[in-house]
Amino acid sequence: MPVIDTTHDEENLTLTLVAEFAASPQRVWEIYADPRQLEKIWGPPTYPATVVDHSLTPGGRVTYFMTSPEGEKFCGLWEISSVEEPSRLVFRDYFADEDFNAVESMPGSTNTYTFAEVAAGTRVTYESTFESLDGLKTVLEMGVVEGSTGAINQIDELLARD
Repeated sequence: MPVIDTTHDEENLTLTLVAEFAASPQRVWEIYADPRQLEKIWGPPTYPATVVDHSLTPGGRVTYFMTSPEGEKFCGLWEISSVEEPSRLVFRDYFADEDFNAVESMPGSTNTYTFAEVAAGTRVTYESTFESLDGLKTVLEMGVVEGSTGAINQIDELLARD
């Protein structure tokens, strides 16, 4: 399993997942840079993602929806802040309505993904910082750790196809 650690820090309002992959940082980065590859790993296995817009540049947006087994759609959007290929990606992540507008009543987070070369390949640190403790607790109660772990663990299967 790629995810090797998950922690949340209520004092600093962070949720951090760490994963390792047997591939170069450039190859793992490409999964996020290519909307068709991103679709294969963004949602948990039972909630596949469809990427609608994908502009992985500062000021750009990535919009997507995940589809539940019952056919219900859950929309989201990223507002890209910083891109340092292949080592770092920073974006605001929001729950969105069907027109891909942020849902202000749901917690958003600032996400920093760091891709570092290690002996076995790549270690990715996924850190989400929330604006409030309530926001962090809301996503934890929604199952974000389990959902994110399931999604990230799909990366190995995608890499195995190379």
